[in-house]
Amino acid sequence: MQNKMIGYVMILAVLLFGGLSTVQAADAAKAPNAEAAKVEKMIADADKARKRAASVEGEWRDIGKMLKKAKAALAKGDYKTAKKLAAKAKSQGEMGYKQAVAQKDLKMPSYLKY
Repeated sequence: MQNKMIGYVMILAVLLFGGLSTVQAADAAKAPNAEAAKVEKMIADADKARKRAASVEGEWRDIGKMLKKAKAALAKGDYKTAKKLAAKAKSQGEMGYKQAVAQKDLKMPSYLKY
């Protein structure tokens, strides 16, 4: 009787831990997709910042290049690089917008006009 009980407990333990490992594997499979979605959102936000800067003619030169590289890194699965590039592109877009708005009414001396 005691051997039967030990057998049942062992079977229950195997099933329980086997089920937990399946859940952990499923969570691990979802993690890259969640990370990819987060990076895609960062890239989309950076593109919005770029477009906003371009609307006041304040888009900086390298933003487009950074976004292309970020998208390529995302496609390769290099989320760290893609995040870094997207954050930098967003920052440059925001600064470009602020710079263009701040210098909109800048009075240039006549010798600098062409």
